[in-house]
Amino acid sequence: MIMKQILLKNGYIVTMAEGSETVYDGGSILVEDDKIKAVGQIDPRMVAPDAEIMDLNGKYVLPGFVNTHVHTSQQISRGVGDDVDFVTWLHKRMWPFESNMTEEDSYISTLATCLELIKSGVTSFAEPGGQFVSGMCRATAKSGLRGKLAKSVMDCGDGLPKIWQRTMQQELDQQVEDLEKYHNTADGRVQVWFGLRTIFNDTDEICVKTKELADKYGVGIHMHVAEAKEEKEYTYARWGEGTVAHLEKLGVLGPNLLAVHTVWLTDEEIALFKKRDVKVSHNPASAMRVLGFARIPKMLKEGICLSIGTDGASSSNHMDMVDEMWLTSLIHKGWRLDPTVVPSQDILRMATRWGARALLDDKIYGSLEAGKKADLIVIDPSGPSMEPVNDKIAALVTAMHSSNITCTMCDGQWLMKDRKILTLDEDAILKEGCARAAAIYKRAGIELPDRFPVVKVPQETTLF
Repeated sequence: MIMKQILLKNGYIVTMAEGSETVYDGGSILVEDDKIKAVGQIDPRMVAPDAEIMDLNGKYVLPGFVNTHVHTSQQISRGVGDDVDFVTWLHKRMWPFESNMTEEDSYISTLATCLELIKSGVTSFAEPGGQFVSGMCRATAKSGLRGKLAKSVMDCGDGLPKIWQRTMQQELDQQVEDLEKYHNTADGRVQVWFGLRTIFNDTDEICVKTKELADKYGVGIHMHVAEAKEEKEYTYARWGEGTVAHLEKLGVLGPNLLAVHTVWLTDEEIALFKKRDVKVSHNPASAMRVLGFARIPKMLKEGICLSIGTDGASSSNHMDMVDEMWLTSLIHKGWRLDPTVVPSQDILRMATRWGARALLDDKIYGSLEAGKKADLIVIDPSGPSMEPVNDKIAALVTAMHSSNITCTMCDGQWLMKDRKILTLDEDAILKEGCARAAAIYKRAGIELPDRFPVVKVPQETTLF
Protein backbone atom coordinates (compact mmCIF):
# COMPACT_ATOMS: atom_id res chain seq x y z
CA MET A 1 0.00 0.00 0.00
CA ILE A 2 1.45 3.37 -1.06
CA MET A 3 1.36 6.00 1.65
CA LYS A 4 1.03 9.69 0.94
CA GLN A 5 2.82 12.10 3.24
CA ILE A 6 2.56 15.88 3.64
CA LEU A 7 4.99 17.74 5.91
CA LEU A 8 4.11 21.22 7.15
CA LYS A 9 7.24 22.65 8.75
CA ASN A 10 8.38 25.77 10.58
CA GLY A 11 4.94 26.92 11.70
CA TYR A 12 3.18 28.25 14.77
CA ILE A 13 1.22 25.11 15.64
CA VAL A 14 -1.76 25.61 17.97
CA THR A 15 -2.70 22.04 18.86
CA MET A 16 -5.88 22.62 20.95
CA ALA A 17 -5.24 19.19 22.48
CA GLU A 18 -7.31 18.47 25.57
CA GLY A 19 -5.25 18.53 28.74
CA SER A 20 -2.18 19.80 26.90
CA GLU A 21 -2.97 22.73 24.62
CA THR A 22 0.66 22.99 23.59
CA VAL A 23 1.73 25.59 21.03
CA TYR A 24 4.81 24.72 18.95
CA ASP A 25 6.67 27.81 17.74
CA GLY A 26 8.71 26.67 14.74
CA GLY A 27 7.00 23.30 14.87
CA SER A 28 5.93 20.83 12.21
CA ILE A 29 3.06 18.48 11.40
CA LEU A 30 3.49 15.24 9.48
CA VAL A 31 0.35 14.01 7.71
CA GLU A 32 0.21 10.43 6.43
CA ASP A 33 -2.78 9.60 4.23
CA ASP A 34 -5.83 10.88 6.15
CA LYS A 35 -4.27 11.16 9.63
CA ILE A 36 -1.75 13.15 11.61
CA LYS A 37 1.36 11.04 12.19
CA ALA A 38 3.38 13.43 14.34
CA VAL A 39 3.26 17.00 15.73
CA GLY A 40 5.98 19.26 17.10
CA GLN A 41 9.58 18.28 16.44
CA ILE A 42 9.56 15.72 13.63
CA ASP A 43 12.27 13.08 13.30
CA PRO A 44 13.53 13.45 9.69
CA ARG A 45 13.65 9.66 9.43
CA MET A 46 9.83 9.63 9.62
CA VAL A 47 9.51 11.67 6.43
CA ALA A 48 9.34 9.78 3.14
CA PRO A 49 11.62 10.95 0.30
CA ASP A 50 8.59 11.73 -1.90
CA ALA A 51 6.64 13.62 0.79
CA GLU A 52 5.01 16.93 -0.15
CA ILE A 53 6.77 19.61 1.91
CA MET A 54 5.33 23.03 2.73
CA ASP A 55 7.53 25.57 4.51
CA LEU A 56 5.12 27.64 6.57
CA ASN A 57 7.62 30.40 7.37
CA GLY A 58 5.95 31.02 10.71
CA LYS A 59 2.33 30.83 9.57
CA TYR A 60 -0.25 29.48 11.99
CA VAL A 61 -1.67 25.97 11.82
CA LEU A 62 -4.95 25.29 13.63
CA PRO A 63 -7.42 22.40 13.68
CA GLY A 64 -10.11 22.95 11.08
CA PHE A 65 -13.11 24.85 12.42
CA VAL A 66 -16.29 22.95 13.24
CA ASN A 67 -19.52 24.74 12.29
CA THR A 68 -22.22 23.06 14.37
CA HIS A 69 -25.27 24.70 12.79
CA VAL A 70 -25.55 25.69 9.14
CA HIS A 71 -28.64 25.54 6.91
CA THR A 72 -27.12 24.55 3.58
CA SER A 73 -30.48 24.72 1.80
CA GLN A 74 -30.77 28.40 2.71
CA GLN A 75 -27.55 29.52 1.06
CA ILE A 76 -29.20 30.66 -2.16
CA SER A 77 -31.97 32.45 -0.22
CA ARG A 78 -29.47 35.00 1.09
CA GLY A 79 -31.24 38.27 1.99
CA VAL A 80 -34.73 36.80 2.24
CA GLY A 81 -35.04 37.62 5.94
CA ASP A 82 -33.47 41.05 6.26
CA ASP A 83 -35.28 43.55 8.52
CA VAL A 84 -38.40 41.50 9.24
CA ASP A 85 -39.71 39.95 12.46
CA PHE A 86 -39.30 36.24 13.27
CA VAL A 87 -42.81 35.13 12.30
CA THR A 88 -42.75 37.07 9.02
CA TRP A 89 -39.32 35.65 8.24
CA LEU A 90 -40.52 32.10 8.86
CA HIS A 91 -44.02 32.06 7.37
CA LYS A 92 -43.79 34.69 4.62
CA ARG A 93 -40.20 34.36 3.46
CA MET A 94 -38.28 31.26 4.51
CA TRP A 95 -40.90 28.53 4.32
CA PRO A 96 -42.25 29.67 0.93
CA PHE A 97 -38.68 29.73 -0.43
CA GLU A 98 -37.59 26.35 0.94
CA SER A 99 -40.84 24.60 0.06
CA ASN A 100 -40.34 25.58 -3.58
CA MET A 101 -36.86 24.06 -3.77
CA THR A 102 -36.08 20.89 -5.71
CA GLU A 103 -33.47 18.28 -4.84
CA GLU A 104 -31.13 19.79 -7.42
CA ASP A 105 -31.67 23.24 -5.89
CA SER A 106 -30.65 21.78 -2.53
CA TYR A 107 -27.58 20.17 -4.11
CA ILE A 108 -26.39 23.46 -5.65
CA SER A 109 -27.21 25.43 -2.50
CA THR A 110 -25.15 22.99 -0.43
CA LEU A 111 -22.24 23.25 -2.85
CA ALA A 112 -22.39 27.05 -2.55
CA THR A 113 -22.38 26.70 1.24
CA CYS A 114 -19.36 24.42 1.09
CA LEU A 115 -17.45 27.05 -0.89
CA GLU A 116 -17.92 29.60 1.86
CA LEU A 117 -17.19 27.08 4.61
CA ILE A 118 -13.91 25.99 3.05
CA LYS A 119 -12.81 29.60 2.57
CA SER A 120 -13.50 30.38 6.23
CA GLY A 121 -11.53 27.39 7.48
CA VAL A 122 -14.37 24.98 8.24
CA THR A 123 -13.62 21.28 7.80
CA SER A 124 -16.70 19.81 9.50
CA PHE A 125 -20.29 21.00 9.83
CA ALA A 126 -23.75 19.99 11.01
CA GLU A 127 -26.83 20.61 8.90
CA PRO A 128 -30.01 20.96 10.99
CA GLY A 129 -32.40 20.01 8.31
CA GLY A 130 -33.25 20.61 4.73
CA GLN A 131 -35.83 18.58 2.86
CA PHE A 132 -33.44 16.73 0.56
CA VAL A 133 -30.82 14.85 2.52
CA SER A 134 -29.85 13.10 -0.71
CA GLY A 135 -28.84 16.39 -2.37
CA MET A 136 -26.99 17.59 0.71
CA CYS A 137 -25.08 14.32 0.98
CA ARG A 138 -24.04 14.38 -2.70
CA ALA A 139 -22.75 17.94 -2.38
CA THR A 140 -20.88 17.34 0.87
CA ALA A 141 -19.20 14.26 -0.54
CA LYS A 142 -18.08 16.21 -3.62
CA SER A 143 -16.73 19.13 -1.58
CA GLY A 144 -14.38 17.03 0.55
CA LEU A 145 -15.85 18.34 3.82
CA ARG A 146 -17.29 16.38 6.73
CA GLY A 147 -21.00 16.77 7.39
CA LYS A 148 -23.63 15.58 9.85
CA LEU A 149 -26.78 15.96 7.78
CA ALA A 150 -30.38 15.83 8.92
CA LYS A 151 -33.86 16.28 7.53
CA SER A 152 -36.01 19.16 8.73
CA VAL A 153 -38.66 17.14 10.56
CA MET A 154 -42.09 18.59 11.21
CA ASP A 155 -45.29 16.67 11.89
CA CYS A 156 -47.51 19.50 13.18
CA GLY A 157 -47.81 23.27 13.41
CA ASP A 158 -49.65 26.20 11.86
CA GLY A 159 -48.72 27.56 8.48
CA LEU A 160 -46.78 24.57 7.16
CA PRO A 161 -46.71 24.51 3.35
CA LYS A 162 -48.91 21.71 2.01
CA ILE A 163 -45.93 19.86 0.54
CA TRP A 164 -44.43 19.55 4.04
CA GLN A 165 -47.55 18.28 5.78
CA ARG A 166 -46.56 14.72 6.63
CA THR A 167 -47.43 12.23 9.35
CA MET A 168 -45.08 11.29 12.12
CA GLN A 169 -44.46 7.87 10.60
CA GLN A 170 -43.69 9.33 7.17
CA GLU A 171 -41.10 11.64 8.72
CA LEU A 172 -39.49 8.85 10.74
CA ASP A 173 -39.44 6.42 7.83
CA GLN A 174 -37.79 8.98 5.53
CA GLN A 175 -35.04 9.62 8.05
CA VAL A 176 -34.31 5.93 8.55
CA GLU A 177 -34.21 5.47 4.78
CA ASP A 178 -31.77 8.38 4.38
CA LEU A 179 -29.59 7.10 7.20
CA GLU A 180 -29.39 3.56 5.89
CA LYS A 181 -28.51 4.83 2.41
CA TYR A 182 -26.05 7.67 3.12
CA HIS A 183 -24.65 7.24 6.63
CA ASN A 184 -20.88 6.80 6.72
CA THR A 185 -20.48 7.30 2.99
CA ALA A 186 -17.62 9.24 1.31
CA ASP A 187 -15.03 7.41 3.43
CA GLY A 188 -17.04 8.19 6.55
CA ARG A 189 -17.08 11.96 5.97
CA VAL A 190 -20.83 12.03 5.28
CA GLN A 191 -23.06 10.99 8.14
CA VAL A 192 -26.79 11.24 8.75
CA TRP A 193 -28.37 12.41 12.01
CA PHE A 194 -31.98 12.72 13.10
CA GLY A 195 -33.59 16.14 13.09
CA LEU A 196 -36.33 17.87 15.06
CA ARG A 197 -37.20 21.34 13.75
CA THR A 198 -38.75 23.03 16.79
CA ILE A 199 -41.15 22.38 19.63
CA PHE A 200 -43.72 24.32 17.52
CA ASN A 201 -43.57 21.78 14.74
CA ASP A 202 -42.88 18.45 16.44
CA THR A 203 -45.36 16.45 18.51
CA ASP A 204 -44.36 14.88 21.79
CA GLU A 205 -44.60 11.45 20.17
CA ILE A 206 -42.17 12.23 17.37
CA CYS A 207 -39.72 13.72 19.86
CA VAL A 208 -39.79 10.52 21.93
CA LYS A 209 -39.50 8.20 18.94
CA THR A 210 -36.69 10.28 17.44
CA LYS A 211 -34.70 9.90 20.65
CA GLU A 212 -35.27 6.14 20.55
CA LEU A 213 -34.10 5.90 16.93
CA ALA A 214 -31.04 8.12 17.48
CA ASP A 215 -29.98 5.94 20.41
CA LYS A 216 -30.59 2.79 18.35
CA TYR A 217 -28.43 3.96 15.45
CA GLY A 218 -25.80 5.66 17.62
CA VAL A 219 -26.16 9.13 16.08
CA GLY A 220 -27.13 12.62 17.20
CA ILE A 221 -30.30 14.72 17.18
CA HIS A 222 -30.17 18.28 15.85
CA MET A 223 -32.89 20.61 17.20
CA HIS A 224 -33.64 24.33 17.55
CA VAL A 225 -34.25 24.76 21.29
CA ALA A 226 -35.48 27.80 23.25
CA GLU A 227 -34.78 29.84 20.14
CA ALA A 228 -37.23 32.74 20.23
CA LYS A 229 -39.38 34.66 22.69
CA GLU A 230 -42.42 33.36 20.79
CA GLU A 231 -41.31 29.81 21.58
CA LYS A 232 -41.08 30.53 25.31
CA GLU A 233 -44.54 32.10 25.27
CA TYR A 234 -45.93 29.08 23.40
CA THR A 235 -44.47 26.43 25.72
CA TYR A 236 -45.49 28.23 28.91
CA ALA A 237 -49.02 28.74 27.58
CA ARG A 238 -49.32 25.06 26.62
CA TRP A 239 -47.38 23.23 29.33
CA GLY A 240 -46.52 25.83 31.96
CA GLU A 241 -42.81 25.29 31.38
CA GLY A 242 -40.03 25.97 28.88
CA THR A 243 -38.88 23.79 26.00
CA VAL A 244 -35.97 22.23 27.89
CA ALA A 245 -38.05 21.30 30.93
CA HIS A 246 -40.63 19.72 28.63
CA LEU A 247 -38.03 17.75 26.68
CA GLU A 248 -36.66 16.48 30.00
CA LYS A 249 -40.08 15.08 30.91
CA LEU A 250 -40.19 13.36 27.51
CA GLY A 251 -36.77 11.79 28.05
CA VAL A 252 -35.26 13.54 25.02
CA LEU A 253 -32.37 15.31 26.76
CA GLY A 254 -29.10 13.44 26.54
CA PRO A 255 -25.48 13.56 25.33
CA ASN A 256 -26.54 13.04 21.70
CA LEU A 257 -28.82 16.10 21.62
CA LEU A 258 -27.36 19.17 19.90
CA ALA A 259 -29.47 22.11 21.09
CA VAL A 260 -29.20 25.19 18.87
CA HIS A 261 -29.59 28.87 19.87
CA THR A 262 -30.75 28.20 23.48
CA VAL A 263 -31.44 31.88 24.02
CA TRP A 264 -34.36 31.64 26.43
CA LEU A 265 -33.08 29.28 29.13
CA THR A 266 -33.77 29.48 32.85
CA ASP A 267 -31.18 28.58 35.49
CA GLU A 268 -33.03 25.32 36.04
CA GLU A 269 -32.88 24.45 32.33
CA ILE A 270 -29.16 25.21 32.17
CA ALA A 271 -28.74 22.82 35.10
CA LEU A 272 -30.65 20.17 33.13
CA PHE A 273 -28.29 20.65 30.19
CA LYS A 274 -25.37 20.07 32.54
CA LYS A 275 -26.98 17.03 34.13
CA ARG A 276 -27.79 15.38 30.77
CA ASP A 277 -24.59 16.49 28.96
CA VAL A 278 -26.60 18.24 26.24
CA LYS A 279 -24.45 19.96 23.62
CA VAL A 280 -25.07 23.61 22.62
CA SER A 281 -24.55 25.45 19.33
CA HIS A 282 -24.20 29.21 19.80
CA ASN A 283 -25.11 31.31 16.72
CA PRO A 284 -24.29 34.91 17.65
CA ALA A 285 -25.09 36.66 14.36
CA SER A 286 -28.59 35.26 13.89
CA ALA A 287 -29.32 35.62 17.61
CA MET A 288 -28.41 39.28 17.53
CA ARG A 289 -30.76 39.90 14.62
CA VAL A 290 -34.00 39.02 16.37
CA LEU A 291 -33.66 36.24 18.99
CA GLY A 292 -31.72 37.74 21.89
CA PHE A 293 -28.56 36.92 23.84
CA ALA A 294 -27.85 33.36 24.89
CA ARG A 295 -26.44 33.00 28.39
CA ILE A 296 -23.09 31.74 27.18
CA PRO A 297 -21.06 33.03 30.19
CA LYS A 298 -23.37 31.12 32.55
CA MET A 299 -23.22 27.94 30.44
CA LEU A 300 -19.45 28.24 30.15
CA LYS A 301 -19.14 28.54 33.93
CA GLU A 302 -21.32 25.44 34.36
CA GLY A 303 -19.09 23.39 32.07
CA ILE A 304 -21.63 22.78 29.32
CA CYS A 305 -20.17 21.76 25.97
CA LEU A 306 -20.41 24.91 23.84
CA SER A 307 -19.78 25.25 20.13
CA ILE A 308 -20.34 27.84 17.38
CA GLY A 309 -22.56 27.81 14.31
CA THR A 310 -23.32 30.31 11.57
CA ASP A 311 -27.00 29.45 11.03
CA GLY A 312 -28.30 29.95 7.48
CA ALA A 313 -27.77 32.65 4.88
CA SER A 314 -31.40 33.69 5.20
CA SER A 315 -30.83 34.79 8.79
CA SER A 316 -27.15 35.68 9.26
CA ASN A 317 -26.38 36.19 5.55
CA HIS A 318 -22.96 34.58 5.72
CA MET A 319 -21.34 31.33 6.75
CA ASP A 320 -18.08 32.83 7.97
CA MET A 321 -16.91 31.13 11.17
CA VAL A 322 -14.20 33.73 11.71
CA ASP A 323 -16.82 36.47 11.95
CA GLU A 324 -18.89 34.34 14.32
CA MET A 325 -15.90 33.90 16.63
CA TRP A 326 -15.32 37.64 16.60
CA LEU A 327 -18.96 38.34 17.43
CA THR A 328 -18.84 35.79 20.24
CA SER A 329 -15.87 37.66 21.69
CA LEU A 330 -17.82 40.93 21.73
CA ILE A 331 -21.49 40.51 22.48
CA HIS A 332 -21.26 38.78 25.84
CA LYS A 333 -18.77 41.29 27.16
CA GLY A 334 -21.13 44.04 26.04
CA TRP A 335 -24.42 42.90 27.48
CA ARG A 336 -22.75 41.69 30.69
CA LEU A 337 -20.57 44.82 30.94
CA ASP A 338 -17.70 42.49 31.82
CA PRO A 339 -14.66 42.39 29.51
CA THR A 340 -13.34 39.21 31.16
CA VAL A 341 -16.16 36.83 30.17
CA VAL A 342 -15.86 34.38 27.25
CA PRO A 343 -12.11 34.81 26.64
CA SER A 344 -10.44 34.12 23.29
CA GLN A 345 -9.01 30.74 24.26
CA ASP A 346 -12.50 29.46 25.11
CA ILE A 347 -13.83 30.73 21.79
CA LEU A 348 -11.10 28.80 19.97
CA ARG A 349 -12.10 25.70 21.93
CA MET A 350 -15.73 26.27 20.91
CA ALA A 351 -14.72 26.49 17.26
CA THR A 352 -12.47 23.41 17.29
CA ARG A 353 -12.27 20.72 19.97
CA TRP A 354 -15.56 21.48 21.70
CA GLY A 355 -17.26 21.69 18.30
CA ALA A 356 -15.99 18.20 17.50
CA ARG A 357 -17.31 17.02 20.87
CA ALA A 358 -20.69 18.58 20.10
CA LEU A 359 -20.76 16.45 16.95
CA LEU A 360 -19.73 13.36 18.99
CA ASP A 361 -16.37 13.23 17.20
CA ASP A 362 -13.79 14.69 19.58
CA LYS A 363 -11.83 11.41 19.51
CA ILE A 364 -11.55 11.73 15.72
CA TYR A 365 -10.75 15.42 14.98
CA GLY A 366 -10.89 18.87 16.58
CA SER A 367 -7.25 19.01 17.71
CA LEU A 368 -3.82 18.48 16.18
CA GLU A 369 -2.64 15.20 17.72
CA ALA A 370 -1.00 12.08 16.38
CA GLY A 371 -3.63 9.56 15.33
CA LYS A 372 -6.40 12.09 14.70
CA LYS A 373 -7.77 12.98 11.29
CA ALA A 374 -5.74 15.50 9.31
CA ASP A 375 -8.31 18.30 9.43
CA LEU A 376 -6.40 21.57 9.61
CA ILE A 377 -6.03 25.10 8.31
CA VAL A 378 -3.10 27.38 7.55
CA ILE A 379 -3.35 31.05 8.52
CA ASP A 380 -1.13 33.83 7.20
CA PRO A 381 -1.16 36.71 9.73
CA SER A 382 0.74 39.11 7.49
CA GLY A 383 -1.09 42.27 6.49
CA PRO A 384 -2.72 45.27 8.15
CA SER A 385 -5.65 43.40 9.72
CA MET A 386 -3.57 41.23 12.05
CA GLU A 387 -0.10 42.75 12.28
CA PRO A 388 1.52 43.44 14.60
CA VAL A 389 0.57 40.16 16.27
CA ASN A 390 1.24 40.72 19.95
CA ASP A 391 -1.24 38.37 21.63
CA LYS A 392 -0.93 35.45 19.24
CA ILE A 393 -3.98 33.54 20.48
CA ALA A 394 -6.36 36.46 20.94
CA ALA A 395 -5.47 37.73 17.46
CA LEU A 396 -7.01 34.59 15.94
CA VAL A 397 -10.35 35.60 17.43
CA THR A 398 -10.29 39.37 17.61
CA ALA A 399 -8.22 40.42 14.58
CA MET A 400 -8.23 37.63 12.01
CA HIS A 401 -10.36 37.70 8.87
CA SER A 402 -11.24 34.64 6.83
CA SER A 403 -9.05 36.08 4.06
CA ASN A 404 -6.07 35.29 6.32
CA ILE A 405 -6.85 31.58 5.92
CA THR A 406 -4.76 30.40 2.98
CA CYS A 407 -5.16 26.60 3.06
CA THR A 408 -7.82 24.16 4.24
CA MET A 409 -7.28 20.40 4.59
CA CYS A 410 -9.85 17.73 5.48
CA ASP A 411 -9.13 14.02 5.81
CA GLY A 412 -5.59 14.62 4.57
CA GLN A 413 -6.82 16.22 1.32
CA TRP A 414 -6.23 19.84 0.38
CA LEU A 415 -9.59 21.51 -0.24
CA MET A 416 -8.02 24.95 -0.66
CA LYS A 417 -4.44 26.11 -1.29
CA ASP A 418 -3.39 29.72 -1.64
CA ARG A 419 -7.11 30.72 -1.40
CA LYS A 420 -8.02 28.60 -4.46
CA ILE A 421 -10.72 25.95 -4.01
CA LEU A 422 -9.42 22.66 -5.41
CA THR A 423 -12.42 20.35 -5.10
CA LEU A 424 -15.17 22.51 -6.59
CA ASP A 425 -15.69 24.85 -9.56
CA GLU A 426 -16.39 28.05 -7.66
CA ASP A 427 -17.44 30.25 -10.59
CA ALA A 428 -19.81 27.66 -12.08
CA ILE A 429 -21.49 26.92 -8.73
CA LEU A 430 -22.07 30.57 -7.90
CA LYS A 431 -23.46 31.27 -11.38
CA GLU A 432 -25.90 28.39 -11.16
CA GLY A 433 -26.82 29.27 -7.59
CA CYS A 434 -27.80 32.80 -8.63
CA ALA A 435 -29.95 31.49 -11.49
CA ARG A 436 -31.69 28.93 -9.29
CA ALA A 437 -32.33 31.50 -6.55
CA ALA A 438 -34.05 33.83 -9.01
CA ALA A 439 -36.25 30.98 -10.25
CA ILE A 440 -37.24 29.94 -6.72
CA TYR A 441 -38.14 33.50 -5.72
CA LYS A 442 -40.39 33.64 -8.78
CA ARG A 443 -42.05 30.26 -8.06
CA ALA A 444 -42.59 31.18 -4.41
CA GLY A 445 -44.03 34.60 -5.25
CA ILE A 446 -41.56 36.37 -2.94
CA GLU A 447 -40.79 39.95 -3.85
CA LEU A 448 -38.19 41.77 -1.80
CA PRO A 449 -38.77 45.53 -1.50
CA ASP A 450 -36.49 47.99 -3.27
CA ARG A 451 -34.62 49.97 -0.61
CA PHE A 452 -34.14 52.94 -2.90
CA PRO A 453 -35.78 54.00 -6.18
CA VAL A 454 -34.48 51.85 -9.04
CA VAL A 455 -34.27 53.16 -12.59
CA LYS A 456 -33.70 50.59 -15.31
CA VAL A 457 -31.36 52.08 -17.88
CA PRO A 458 -31.78 50.73 -21.44
CA GLN A 459 -28.63 49.25 -22.90
CA GLU A 460 -27.06 50.92 -25.92
CA THR A 461 -26.96 48.81 -29.03
CA THR A 462 -23.62 50.28 -30.08
CA LEU A 463 -20.49 50.95 -28.11
CA PHE A 464 -19.24 54.46 -27.41
